[in-house]
Amino acid sequence: MGSSFRRQHAIGKYIADFCSIKDKLVIELDGSQHLEQEEYDEERTEYFRSKGYKVLRFWNHQVMNDIEGVIKMTLLILENPPQKSS
Repeated sequence: MGSSFRRQHAIGKYIADFCSIKDKLVIELDGSQHLEQEEYDEERTEYFRSKGYKVLRFWNHQVMNDIEGVIKMTLLILENPPQKSS
């Protein structure tokens, strides 16, 4: 597949937790503080999408307790990119 990710990658005024530039994929890992900043997270997600990125969000506990599921979801997105509309 050949995908690679950058950690803490700047996209405009935001810093993505993980970003695959080639695949136009941002992965955000959210802790409990994100429960109180939903509006800010939505703004970030919309900004990344406006720049052509697909955004995956996972809770920290998902990564810690179900890393296989996180990897499977990430691979599913990488193997089946969204169709570009003409």
